[in-house]
Amino acid sequence: MVDAYEEPGTPDCRGGARYLWWLVARQPGRAAAGALLGTVWMVLMALTPYLLSRAIDDGLEPGDQAVLAGWSAALLGVGVFNSWVSIMRHRTMTRLRMDANFRSVKLVVGQATRLGATLSRRTGAGEVVTIGVGDVQTISQSLTVVGPGVGATVAYAVVAGLLLSVSLPLAAVVLLGVPVIVVLVGPLMGRLRGAETEYRERQSVLTARIGDLAGGLRVLNGLGGKGLFADAFRRDSQRLRVQGYRVGSVTSWIQALGVGLPTVFLAVVTWLAARLAAQGSITIGELVSVYGYVAVLVAPVAFFVECGYQLSRGVVAARRVVRFLSLEPMETGRTSVDAPAEPSVLHDPRSGVRVAPGRLTALVGARPAESAAVVDRLGRYTASTATWGGVRLDAIALPQVRARILVADNEADLFAGTLRDLVSGRGDPDEEAVAGAVHAAVADDIVLGLPDGLDSAVDAQGRSLSGGQRQRVRLVRALLADPEVLLAAEPTSALDAHTEAAVAARLRAARSGRTTVVTSTSPLVLDQVDTVYYLVDGKVAAVGGHQELLDREPGYRALVARDADADDMGEVDADESGLDTASDLDTEEAVR
Repeated sequence: MVDAYEEPGTPDCRGGARYLWWLVARQPGRAAAGALLGTVWMVLMALTPYLLSRAIDDGLEPGDQAVLAGWSAALLGVGVFNSWVSIMRHRTMTRLRMDANFRSVKLVVGQATRLGATLSRRTGAGEVVTIGVGDVQTISQSLTVVGPGVGATVAYAVVAGLLLSVSLPLAAVVLLGVPVIVVLVGPLMGRLRGAETEYRERQSVLTARIGDLAGGLRVLNGLGGKGLFADAFRRDSQRLRVQGYRVGSVTSWIQALGVGLPTVFLAVVTWLAARLAAQGSITIGELVSVYGYVAVLVAPVAFFVECGYQLSRGVVAARRVVRFLSLEPMETGRTSVDAPAEPSVLHDPRSGVRVAPGRLTALVGARPAESAAVVDRLGRYTASTATWGGVRLDAIALPQVRARILVADNEADLFAGTLRDLVSGRGDPDEEAVAGAVHAAVADDIVLGLPDGLDSAVDAQGRSLSGGQRQRVRLVRALLADPEVLLAAEPTSALDAHTEAAVAARLRAARSGRTTVVTSTSPLVLDQVDTVYYLVDGKVAAVGGHQELLDREPGYRALVARDADADDMGEVDADESGLDTASDLDTEEAVR
């Protein structure tokens, strides 16, 4: 199997079937051994009726005890040997499947790491979870075609050859009957592939909804959105259930036909053989052998159907993996020129936003996604024609962009560890810098409330903290990084009015002389900024100071006034809405 530290190789991403073949080709010795052992296992199963017929015709019927004992010993030896072959076949196929499983997992994890911060912008969390949990397992199971599938094909040919020595009509029935069974089951495979594809897509959507629900239930409850989200989840789950029934319906037909058709086939051939025996065309031993051959043939035919079923599901799963592996991170630049030597203007032509260096700028829009899209373009997380100092961002060496421009997402990942490690990132700031950033983010109460302060352990994704505490911890981390340009998306959205006002004032002081952009519709934040860009449909509709836009832009005034009304109620409704109240940690802990 692939070693934990071994490179999984470069996958063939030209299609689902090609990816499956690549997994097999990466372990040719094991695949060949699996096919050989599967073939020997099934051929020896088919050989057993022949040995039985010889024991009857040559030993039992003439009454020759020595010959009967010889053939009986051969039957015993073949049975014991085939039991060992079966064990080795199963062990080899398990290793082959596990290798494919581990290799696919390493590829998916490596791709997620390679995409980095762009992962959430390129695909949904539900898609990644579905691939990692379900699709990889389905792919590995589909590789059963390598062992039993090959063995079934060879055993079918061997049984047909043995029947030729008994009766040409019986051999013709077997040779024609199995293809008929495959033709009957074939159309169901196509239906299964289509139903399975849609089922996987719906499963991905529902998984993403579960993640969203788990992450924002308390806030949704406070804002009155829990019912709407629950209705959407209910609709999606019902659709997934209906689609699951469709998959189950096709699957049940395939499995029923996989067992039923070979059994009917067995009855037909046995009836024909009995008629031939009654007519004296074949011996009693040959009749027994024909019955044995066809009984053994039920297993290969069932394997044909099973392998087709598993292969259909495997191709669907492999297509999803291939689609994920084909995603590319942001381009590293066409010419990789150097970034501007001095702080310079960031310009997004698509929206019209121009961020002046050394100033605190706010992006305000009725749709937060539009403001976030501007931040992504200015941070070079999506393809755009944005410029920095007159130079296109996508032409500047990416490491320079990342070193000087930081996008602080309010849902950025928080890794498990101590609070100090969490906010320090890759740097090693001194105590004074950490204390300054904690104070600027109004996070002193978080440090004081933890048993060991900054050295207290924090769960992955900050699950041991409240939503507002997590948001302030992320802000501490961004301030400690001290980038030349800080692009903060909704840095105070989960805070109560009192804490939000303190954060806005301290953020302005902490970032004095540095370029800072925030997206927000809170008047408490907007009152502290130098320049406000009011966006309508993702375009700049007005530019100016907060008070200036209140006076002359009705749309801006209506948008911000709505937030002002909410802020007036912030301290009263903080606990009900699930928003963080820095002054009441005991209540927050009780709610959690």
